[in-house]
Amino acid sequence: MSGLHIAMVGTRGVPARYGGFETAIEEIGQRLVQRGNRVTVYCRDLVGGASDKPSQHLGMDLVHLGAMRKRSLETLSHTGLSVAHMLRHRPDAAIVFNAANAPYLPVIRAAGIPVATHVDGLEWKRAKWGRAGRNYYQLVERLAVKWSDSLIADAAGIQDYYRQKFDAETVYLAYGAPLLAKGPADKLAQLGLKPQGYHLVVARFEPENHVHLIVEGFAQSAARLPLVVVGSAPYSDRYTNLVHGLGDARVHFVGGVWDQELLDQLYSNALVYWHGHSVGGTNPSLLRAIGSGTATNAYDVDFNREVLEESGRYFTRPEDVARLVAEAEGPDSDVSVRGGQAQRLAARFNWDLVADGYQQLCLELAGSRARAPRNVPRSFSEAPQQSLGAGQ
Repeated sequence: MSGLHIAMVGTRGVPARYGGFETAIEEIGQRLVQRGNRVTVYCRDLVGGASDKPSQHLGMDLVHLGAMRKRSLETLSHTGLSVAHMLRHRPDAAIVFNAANAPYLPVIRAAGIPVATHVDGLEWKRAKWGRAGRNYYQLVERLAVKWSDSLIADAAGIQDYYRQKFDAETVYLAYGAPLLAKGPADKLAQLGLKPQGYHLVVARFEPENHVHLIVEGFAQSAARLPLVVVGSAPYSDRYTNLVHGLGDARVHFVGGVWDQELLDQLYSNALVYWHGHSVGGTNPSLLRAIGSGTATNAYDVDFNREVLEESGRYFTRPEDVARLVAEAEGPDSDVSVRGGQAQRLAARFNWDLVADGYQQLCLELAGSRARAPRNVPRSFSEAPQQSLGAGQ
């Protein structure tokens, strides 16, 4: 069976301008189209204007629908509209991103559309959610297990979590790492930077991404080079102000960078990439850094060790950051060696293989019309080193 109609629901959509889910859809969706499928991506319309709403992107059909502009309701309101549209244009299989959308799964299945849920990371651990939000995310994890035809995990740590907490098997399907050569650096001049002449952070400003910890530790260090911080906080001025207040003149906050060539050059020419993410599984920013051959220091959690292995250095306190800064800039620095190790590890994370895995999963869903929530093909649920791809 080939030539499926596959719907991708629950994210901000493409072109990818926000986070990991959007990057995954852009990379996977275009490859599914190249394999002869029709792919419909539901996009969140928060900007407006016809010029902001293309009907296609890289061969994918785009459907733009609105959303309530409130953090706690934005995702659910948009997914509700998306599901209503999808029921009128029955795809052969649907991929729902984010367990938060689990309340819509019974509606999708009642319409005869087989559905897999990409459960993402441990969203209930994010500091931005109050008690009600944390309780909701813990509930929808359970509902996703109950109501999905298959579950998708992008990291071995997420697989372990669902297996231990819910006795649920997941399909291990990863993100890819773009392999970037140490090439041009001409755009760095826009920010007054030179190759190997700065440290780099790329992250949304959220407490669990530990931008504050990195900035605080860097300010405590005797760093000679600047720290370039790319990113912002879409909902939290308080946290942004906290992070800015912890820095000094050596910390350069540049906001969001939407020029992909500039962003690639920032990754590939940094002395060290600092990765503070702690709850979201394997992160695309981390994969981009190692694919760039850049030495990476990461917050010490299983998700990050799973990707970096011995190429990484790890921190949990500002004092750790200050020590690692000194090591990176010192006479015995091993950042060049570690960058090479990281890029060799990145070769495991291949978007073509990841897309193959999604193709096989969708074929299985469409062919079997499975209804058992943990009926996962064994060929998709092997250990990471044997899997179709590698973690987000």
